[in-house]
Parts: sequence; structure tokens; C-alpha cells
Amino acid sequence: MQELFSSAPAAGTRAARVLMDGLNDMVLDYAIPPGMQGVVRGSRVQVPLRSRHTTGTVLQVVEDGRWEGELRPLTRLVNDEPVVSPVLMDIAEWAARYYAVPVEQMIRCIVPEPVRQERHEEKTRKVVVLTEWPDDEKLNKINARAPRQAAVLRYLHAGDTKREPLADLGGSAALPACRSLEKQGYVRIEEETVHRDPAGKEEFALSRPLELNPEQAAALAAINRAVDGQDSRPMLLQGVTGSGKTEVYLQAARRVMDQGKGVLILVPEISLTPQTMARFKSRFADLPGSVAILHSAMSDGERFDEWHAIHRGKARIAIGPRSAVFAPVQNLGLIIVDEEHDPSYKQENSPRYHGRDIAVLRAAKEGATIVLGSATPSLESLQNTRTGKYAMLRMDKRADGQRLPLTRVLDMRSEPKDKRYLGILSERLRMAIDERLAKAEQVILLLNRRGFARTLQCPDCGFKVECPHCSLPMTYHVTENRLICHMCGHRAVVPRCCPECRSTGILLEGYGTQKVEAVLQRCFPQARIKRVDADVTARKGALSAILHDFRARKTDILLGTQMISKGLDFPGVTLVGVLNADLGLCVPDPRAAERTFQLLTQVAGRAGRGDIDGEVIIQTYSPEAGAIQFARRHDTDGFAETELALREQLQYPPFTHLAVLTLRSGQEELAQFSLATLHRRLAAALPPGVEITEPMPAPIAKAHGQFRFQCTIKSPSARTVADICSREIARMNFGEEITVALDIDAYSFM
Repeated sequence: MQELFSSAPAAGTRAARVLMDGLNDMVLDYAIPPGMQGVVRGSRVQVPLRSRHTTGTVLQVVEDGRWEGELRPLTRLVNDEPVVSPVLMDIAEWAARYYAVPVEQMIRCIVPEPVRQERHEEKTRKVVVLTEWPDDEKLNKINARAPRQAAVLRYLHAGDTKREPLADLGGSAALPACRSLEKQGYVRIEEETVHRDPAGKEEFALSRPLELNPEQAAALAAINRAVDGQDSRPMLLQGVTGSGKTEVYLQAARRVMDQGKGVLILVPEISLTPQTMARFKSRFADLPGSVAILHSAMSDGERFDEWHAIHRGKARIAIGPRSAVFAPVQNLGLIIVDEEHDPSYKQENSPRYHGRDIAVLRAAKEGATIVLGSATPSLESLQNTRTGKYAMLRMDKRADGQRLPLTRVLDMRSEPKDKRYLGILSERLRMAIDERLAKAEQVILLLNRRGFARTLQCPDCGFKVECPHCSLPMTYHVTENRLICHMCGHRAVVPRCCPECRSTGILLEGYGTQKVEAVLQRCFPQARIKRVDADVTARKGALSAILHDFRARKTDILLGTQMISKGLDFPGVTLVGVLNADLGLCVPDPRAAERTFQLLTQVAGRAGRGDIDGEVIIQTYSPEAGAIQFARRHDTDGFAETELALREQLQYPPFTHLAVLTLRSGQEELAQFSLATLHRRLAAALPPGVEITEPMPAPIAKAHGQFRFQCTIKSPSARTVADICSREIARMNFGEEITVALDIDAYSFM
């Protein structure tokens, strides 16, 4: 961290050490003016910087500092109360060192942009309040000379609250009449704050706690004991899909709320936030405004209002994806990380923190209970239960007594090639869909690849259309009639012939969700089909609308990518089909088998959650793969035992830490040479027991016009790797043409 000390007068000056916004961890010292009260660690302040003013966060207050010259004073305190609590300041500094990033980046995660930017303010509106009701004679006189004033009075008098927004009275056109009535003493015009609620005007009826089965009751009792201080360990709640984990969460949250404490709920996807929000708002409808949500799809105004509602303690339950782990919940008593295994909790760009791990750290620092819930827990969490670091809670039966769905694995290698279905639908899956549609039941189909065709290839010369900026084939999207790169977003016109050999026989190869949708519409013309992928859900509210229609039985077949595989509860679904289950197994990733098993088990759990038993059909070209066979049997314990033994033998996580060091540049030779030089320095500096692979091109060797080279570091200590890599990278002093990325506890190796 770079520290620049402005000189300060004499001894005894009270000063603030300020981390400047957007200046790469630059810290400057400023005098605190005698009349400026409330400047503490975590305060947001405005300061002079050269000829302008900027903002920053106070890292430390020096009560009796000594400087050689004069310190410039703080300009003003941006917020009356500290924006960043001492615990969150500690977490920011810990995470900055652990993940080898500037503290300023972590502060930006804690204080979202709408809160940092002063242009965002609370929204207000004018409200007219009836203070005196005139008698009939006075009202008649008012009506005779000013009918509009009389109309305003009657409207206010007819209301239950005797107060109405000015907009409901006619807006600016009614303002003169209201002003006149205010002078006469009949009304009062007030300004009130309007909370921009992401839920809009949706109302939530109060839901009552459900009766728990023995497994749920035992899990809740264990959580309550932890809340009461009898167990400080993180708790892993392993419950099969449909076992009623959410009801346990709700009742545990009520217990914590009754104690006057706050609750933080983390979900892996934005798509799950509305459903979770609805359940919590319904259960806590007797406490209006107690539930707030935070996620990036909200407007700036909504995020500003929800964040401040949490910060002021008005909303005591905060719900959101990864970034919500930094929500300023007051007097935090309980953290719930739902679907804790999900890789979405790991941020892909800097700062590359893991939301689940930060949540565990925060719970420890705040003395809160943390519950990690999943039907398919991560191997890291399972290993922590084996060593006693985490407590294990289990729910092995569905809450409604229903059986887990029957799962069939179909070997597509022996499936006859039917041109009507283009190798996408097996005959068994097609017949099963027909049967469900005939019974007015619902179907979910999973294909974890969007687009119409994977690529465009010439059968004569083998040429594939690749992105000019990335070393990836481009995907054809039929709705736009364009080739699109899923890495950088580059778009290109579909060529009529092969650019290499000029053959007109160039073909679409492979398939994505768009192509499957077209096949389904041809096979089931009467069915109501909806597709869920990144292309469809880019518009705000689109995903919520699709899921709402599916829940309301307005959709028969829901086709989607992995975003429909977890956490969603649709009682009408009796069939789940997985198309091309091998996709996740064919990537260079130590967690490939684990992710495939989790994805298949999670999506299978969407079936049979109502009164009718469910069925799952998995189409695969690798039926013998362990991840697929364990998923067929819903055998989480068996998969974990086998995979953990393999990981221990290979010394992969959770038995060690993996870091990926990537250098990228627009000049291929420069990137390669720079990584080779850095690699030599690291190899000499890393202690015994730490392994570093040789430099090599990344699996995606070019992305966004940048050539990429990387190496992997395996170490028993992540902190050791972060410290040494940070030091050597700083010594190399790379220029602007080189970008260095260090991913500690990496989840992506592409």
C-alpha cells in the first residue's frame, strides 16, 4: 500500500489516514478540523487532492500524530455515521492480503457505487395532510369560489389516513390549490421519503410456519443451540433436494429476529433472489420493511435505498448473491449460505474473493451463527466436517414424504440417428415428454450451452469460424442470424461459403438452447415452451416473468442452462431431461467431475416435488463416468468418498491450495517472455513444498484480443503464495502492455 504523507504542523494534530477512491491503494494523511465530529475508522470523507476534491475511506484515526510540515484538512464528512463497520474494515484488509489485491478494491465491494457516488440521493415526494375539516357552510363557500380546493378537501377527507401524495391529487396542477388551503390552515404539505422497493407494489400475504418433520426439527434445534452460543462452529446442512431446508432457514431466522438481531441470506444466482425474497417477505409480512435485497440487476436508486435501509437497521434481513456478503447488517446473528457448493460464489474478476469463505470469516468476527446449506455440498465443506472444523446436520428425506425421482441414464452412442430430432432428443425422452404433456404435467430440460449451433464448420477443408479476438469458435444465434463469441461478444455475419476453400457446403455443427427450442417446437407444436439463458434474461425482469408463468402453469416445457438447475420449486414438474450431460466433463478443471455431479443432482431434484413421483432422463455419451453414475443414484456420500480419495492422492483442493497466475498482452511474445521471467523468479523464491507448473498457453490462449499464458501454483498455504507472488510481481514492474492476474483458490482454469 502506497502511503504519501502530507506534512503537518507541530505535534498533537488529530489526523485521518484516508484510502483514496480509485487511486490504487494510495493512502494520504489529512488533519481533522476541530469542529468536525464523528470521524472514525470506516468513515467516508471528502478531501482536497491537488486542485480538486475527491472522496475516500478512513483507515485509521491518529489522535496525537507528529509531522514535519502542515497537513491539509478534511473538507467534510460525507456520512454522519461510519459507512464501513470495524468488522468489515478488518475483513477488507484480511481479504486484500489473502487474495493479493489492493484494499481499495475490497472497500469498493463493501460500499457499492450508488452509495459512493454522491449524486444518488433519497427520493422524496410531496404529501398533503388534512389538518382541519371545514363545516358545511365553509365548505360551500370554498366550493363556490374555488371548486378545486373543495375537491382536494373532499378527497382527503374520504381517505382512511387523511393524507395523500400530491401526485394522486393531480400533481403540479393541484399544487396551487393545496398551497392556498395550507395558508387557510386546512392542510399541511410535507416532504416524505419514498423507498424504491425492488419488489414494486407487490404485496405478500403472511405465511405461517410449517410443521417440521423429525429431521428438520433436529436441524433447527442444532442451529438454535448455536444461536444461543452453545456451538461456535460453522454448520453444514446437507439436505436432499426437497428436504425443506428453506423452512428451517425461515424458522431459524425468526428465532434470531426475536432476539433483536439481523440475518444475512446468500443465494448463488440473481435468479434465485426473487423467490427467496418472496418467501422471507411472506413469512415476515408482520414486520413491514424488515427484508431488503441487494444485487447488481437492481437500479441504482433501488440499491441506494435498500443498502441504507440495511445500514440504518430498518431492514434486519438482507438477501442477495455473492456481493451481499458485505451488506451492512446491524447486530448480525445469523448467516445462511444457500447452495454453498455453487461456483457462482467465487468472483471471476478482481478481486477474486469467494463469497462463502468471506461469509465464514464474517460470522467468526461478528460472533454470528453460519449455516451452509446444500444437497450436494462442496468437497471443501465436507472435508471440514470430517476434521471437526464444521458441524454436520443432515436431512436425508424429502419434507413431503415423496421419493427422490427415478433417474435413468441413456447411452446416446447406441441411440438411432433420427433426422427429425437431429440427435438432440432420444426416443425415450421424446416419448416421456409426450406422456407428461398428455397429463398436463410440466417438463424441465437442461442444456448448459446457449445459442443455436456451437460453430460453423466446412466439411471439405475442416475450417471453423473462430473469433478474431479469441481462440474460440463462434456460436450461431438464429434469432439474430449472427455468429457471436461467448467470450468477448464479437458479432459477425454468417458466411455463405467457406472463407478458405469457397465451398458452399459449410455446415452448422453442434447445438445450443436455441436449436433445441426449434426442435421442441417442431416435435410438440401444441406445447407452450419457454427458454431461459443469458440471451433471453438480459432484460430486467425477464427471468422473473418466465419463472412466474411456469409456476402458474402457463408454460409446459422450460428449457434452460444451469440457471434453472437449483433452488427452484415447481410442484408441477414431473420430468427432467438433461441433454448432453458430458459437457462439464470435457474441460481442463480439477473440479470437473464435482461440478457435473452437482449439476445433475441439483437439476434432478426439480422433479417430483409435488404429489406425483418424478422421473429424470440423462442423455450422455459417457454413461460409465463416475459423476453420472453417482448422480443417477443420488449418492452424494459415495461420490464424495471416491473423489476425496482421488484429490488427496493428487494433492488437489481441499488438501491444498491452487492459484492460477495469468499474464496477458496484445503481443504474444511479450506475454510469453514476461511470464517465463516471472516464473524463474517465483521458482527461486517459493519455499519447499510449493509446486509451480511450467509456463504454458492458457486453455483459451487468446481472449478479447489478448494472448494469455499461465502457470499453476500448488501450496499448503494460500497466504504464502499471495505474499510471494505480490512481492515478485511488484518487483517486475510490468508496463501497461502486460496485465497480471493472480487467482488464489482458483475455480476457473480457462
